[in-house]
Amino acid sequence: MSFASLRRFFLGSSVVHGPVAAISKHQLQRPEGPRKFLLARPSQSPTGPRPLVILLHGFGASAAQLLGQGFPPSPLAHWLEIAEREQCLVAAPDGSGHSWNDAFADARVNAKTDDCGFIGALIDELIEARGVDAARVYVMGVSKGGMMAFRLATELAPKLAAFSAVLASMPLNSQCAPPQTPISALLIASSTDPLVRYGGGSFLKNRRQAGAMLGIEASALVWRQLAGLTGGTVSEELPHRQAKDKTLATRWIWGKDPQQLQVSLIRIDRGGHAEPSPTRRYPRWINWLTGAQNADFETAELGWEFFKDKRAAFVGPAPN
Repeated sequence: MSFASLRRFFLGSSVVHGPVAAISKHQLQRPEGPRKFLLARPSQSPTGPRPLVILLHGFGASAAQLLGQGFPPSPLAHWLEIAEREQCLVAAPDGSGHSWNDAFADARVNAKTDDCGFIGALIDELIEARGVDAARVYVMGVSKGGMMAFRLATELAPKLAAFSAVLASMPLNSQCAPPQTPISALLIASSTDPLVRYGGGSFLKNRRQAGAMLGIEASALVWRQLAGLTGGTVSEELPHRQAKDKTLATRWIWGKDPQQLQVSLIRIDRGGHAEPSPTRRYPRWINWLTGAQNADFETAELGWEFFKDKRAAFVGPAPN
């Protein structure tokens, strides 16, 4: 086995194709104490209000790992290239104890902090201090962070223009009320994810962290019904990049106008608990544990494609 092959097996790989936004460390005082977050800012001076993308890490991970500053290489670190290219801000907060209070009533190791209040206050702070466009605030979370994204979409919906939950589902037993406000939603999930059951329920090995879940399609239906998007759909199989990649990506979109409410589901058949990316690849030994990583699309790029034309229906002070 060559050195390059050994490196990919143990460390994975990360390829950057363009300039990236610079990262700085910050904290925000909250009732539970100081809460940390990273902020990625493009090098060019702003010419007007900038969109904001909030990224939420998975269980046991961190904001640093999510933005490519830790192991393993996170596909969502590609947002740093998008931030520089598209002149947007990217904020990555840290959960409490590397987790989130995501409303799963039966998740026994859930954080107890007011994470909705924290993210709401973070949005307000960045609007006031960093010139964020209050109508263009978006959230993308992966795994446990995706579950938190569902809660934020439920409780902070008036402040968000759209959200994305990656490798995550909604709780079957929730601590908070059902969502009431329509909001555009992008769901990315794997049909054979060993940690998040596509059809709902839970796996014994991660029940302490997640609890019982709705199915992925049932979760999408919640947001489709709120948006009145229960009719026809457009579906497509995404172009396959690598012959040796046995996974297959199919996208469904409800809602024709990208500037209006839309719900989209991307299903990865034969995929595992790994964000799709052709440029940032998990170590192969991790693939043995969590399943195959699709290489047909860049998760961050599809997120930006979905977010960029959407605006919040209401702009006002974020709940805290």
